[in-house]
Amino acid sequence: MSAGVLFVHMGFPAQFRDLAGQLVARGIDCRAIGGPDAGGLDGVPIERWSYFRGSAPGIFPLATRAEADLVRARAALEAARRLKAQAFEPRLIIAHPGWGETVLLHEAFPNARVILFHEFFYAGRGLDIDFDTEFIQPDEAGILAGTTKNAVMALAYTQADAIVTPTVFQASTLPAVFHSRLQIIHEGVDLQAVRPGPSRALALPGGAVLASGAPIITHVNRNLEPMRGLHILLRALPRLQADVPDAHTVIVGSPNARGYSGPAPEGRTWKDVCLDGLEDRLDLTRVHFTGPLPHGRMLEALRASSAHVYYTYPFVLSWSLAEAMAAGCYVIGSDTAPVRDAISDGENGRLLDFFDVDALSGALIDACREPLDKAPLRLAARATAEAMFDRQAGLRGWLALIAEVGEIAV
Repeated sequence: MSAGVLFVHMGFPAQFRDLAGQLVARGIDCRAIGGPDAGGLDGVPIERWSYFRGSAPGIFPLATRAEADLVRARAALEAARRLKAQAFEPRLIIAHPGWGETVLLHEAFPNARVILFHEFFYAGRGLDIDFDTEFIQPDEAGILAGTTKNAVMALAYTQADAIVTPTVFQASTLPAVFHSRLQIIHEGVDLQAVRPGPSRALALPGGAVLASGAPIITHVNRNLEPMRGLHILLRALPRLQADVPDAHTVIVGSPNARGYSGPAPEGRTWKDVCLDGLEDRLDLTRVHFTGPLPHGRMLEALRASSAHVYYTYPFVLSWSLAEAMAAGCYVIGSDTAPVRDAISDGENGRLLDFFDVDALSGALIDACREPLDKAPLRLAARATAEAMFDRQAGLRGWLALIAEVGEIAV
């Protein structure tokens, strides 16, 4: 068996971009298995699997996800056999098990050790599905589907030699039976590139330019969806705009992508749904929906902000929060378990009840009127990012685990 590493991810490289690049730079033979649309990574040959069938007509609804996962597993096995035919025999498989691809790989590589990345273990109750019932009422079918979504993923974890998860909250969603194999290693952000800096005039798509020092609220929400609190933020803005007439809000994300919240009702976008009833109360010339921004321009927006709003259901913590804290933002977050892993109210940011629109309005007004008061919280946010989200520390943790589990000199 070689000292090679096989990465498996539906959308490779995704979370493994930096790790795979570091292993390649150290001379480790790395290959990947990805889905049909996986982007790939220079230096890592990839085998993309293809769907060979769709879901069976009339299948029992609760079995739909398990069937789809097993279809992907079978296709990934064929991709693994193509790698084996190229004389590639990995010592270690590092994979995201969320789409089923890993559970049959032992048929191709029976001696490979396995490290799985744990992102989220679903539950019908107590996490994201029944947290906010305004737009989607979780009926019994939805509750049961939330539980059975884990079926193949649970099988994958039984095959893992080690499991890595980024945060304490994400670790808490994994069944206790797997905790003895679990390590918390956040992949981190580049703290040299993402750091506090001077606020400059902010040029936005569409031609608007916000002056340096203007009161600016930022919000990064990749898919502009309720999962990350878009509706709550928008409802808090009329009072902010009335009390702080020169305040602007910059919202980064795509209105057209399907996010974690699922499809918006009636073929609409979640952005439009979240704006319902606000059209006559909001000055939309002061609410800037930028679409996705290049990373450097997003960082410019964060550095210019008077406050950065990060809200989320009990779900996976976004990289955007780690980057906002690393950039020294004053973060106003939702008092939900994922955010409590990083923010302590009054110490390095604010935590507010997710559904309390008035509390958010008040906090935004205060941030715009008293920006100097937030300097200690900004410094503390940066210090927390250095302690929790240092990419170099994350890399060291991963490399130590790879050396231990895969017995690979890194």
